[in-house]
Amino acid sequence: MIAILRQHIIDRLGNDIDNLDLVLSHFEPVKTKRNQILVAQGEVCQYVYFIAKGCLQVYTYDQEANETTRDIVIEGTWCSELSSFGTGNPATENIRTIEPCELLAIDRQSFKKLVESVPQFDKVYKQILEASYNNSVYRINTFMTLTALERIKWLMQFRPKLMTRVSSKLIASYLGINKDVYSRLKAKL
Repeated sequence: MIAILRQHIIDRLGNDIDNLDLVLSHFEPVKTKRNQILVAQGEVCQYVYFIAKGCLQVYTYDQEANETTRDIVIEGTWCSELSSFGTGNPATENIRTIEPCELLAIDRQSFKKLVESVPQFDKVYKQILEASYNNSVYRINTFMTLTALERIKWLMQFRPKLMTRVSSKLIASYLGINKDVYSRLKAKL
């Protein structure tokens, strides 16, 4: 698993990889089962996870206990409830494994230490934040203007592997569409 994270960081930094072994030494491997809760709404998020293998769901519940998926995160990317992780305040989102996962976790204390002492790690962190922000803004702005059918077509174009990897219920939640509407529209394609 560490080799995957090593390559991920090298891909982002190129030849500027001083202290890479120091950075990698702060990550702990975590193997999970399907449907394991990593962060629960109301708890403080303690870790940032790099996904070596598997798939995570970031979601919330509304007042009627309906689940809304903000993101589905796959291998080669990072996942955390960043607001809670950064501030120490309770999380406003949940993170759950969709399938068995192999993760690399770094705790808050180690993370902050690396950001302060290793410029390359700080650079990678800023890239992660920027990518997360851009992805969220793009998705929100795009989904606000698309019909339900257009959202499904968007998913088929930009994240096609999700169509066969996760349940229809989860995809419908991610697209902000009722599950029955999703099934009906998908059948038309």
